[in-house]
Amino acid sequence: MSEWLSLAIIVLATCGIVVLLAMVRQRRVGEDDDPSETPDVMEYMTMMIGVVYAIVLGLAIAGVWEANSAAGAQVQQEAQALHEISQQVEVFPEDVREDVQEAIGTYVAYTVNEEWDHMLDHGELTAQGNELLHGVRTAVNQYEPQTVREATAYQGMFDRLSVAKEGRAGRAESAQSTMPQVVWIGLFTGAVVVIGLVFMLQIQQTTRQLVIAGLFTALISFLLYLVWFFDAPYARALDDATEAFTLLFPEAGRGS
Repeated sequence: MSEWLSLAIIVLATCGIVVLLAMVRQRRVGEDDDPSETPDVMEYMTMMIGVVYAIVLGLAIAGVWEANSAAGAQVQQEAQALHEISQQVEVFPEDVREDVQEAIGTYVAYTVNEEWDHMLDHGELTAQGNELLHGVRTAVNQYEPQTVREATAYQGMFDRLSVAKEGRAGRAESAQSTMPQVVWIGLFTGAVVVIGLVFMLQIQQTTRQLVIAGLFTALISFLLYLVWFFDAPYARALDDATEAFTLLFPEAGRGS
């Protein structure tokens, strides 16, 4: 089931439930119910609760959006650093160059074809991936530079290795949900409270009021769905998060 279809079903279901409850409630209270009897203080409290919830929901969306952007940048950082190492090693002797490029190719292939699925399923990276990245450092460290040009490239490769390691560490953090469970509880509880206040304001069974209640519910459902969608950047938000690796290392494409 696609994400858009899931969103449509969720929005339609929640709107239908709210409209149905509103109609059932109106039939139970009867036509003698007077909406004007709602105290002014109740309307003021309802407005304040809605404003506070809107602020919290907006902060949640901004947080997961920022985390999603950072997740994509971390993958790009890791892949770009490894690619630069494979280019800088060209000034080294052929045997050293082949060892380093083979170590990088092995690491990238494992990351794309094996570790990535493990990361999505378990929210963590593997020890083997750490060992393979350490193998790249070992391959670089095995040779002692003989010329100024080699020494410059040698230092540059270690700098790039540090960047790749930072990118990997950031990827490990982004593999997990960025929203704590207590925040999710607060968001869903707040949604129930805010929508429930619609009934406390004694909504009537008129087309206009039912449409407004449905649109209000649809908006909250859509925003909550956005938070959920961007909360898992590698699994949902990013179309192909491994593209940063496969573009720079085509031979390590998934399934190859």
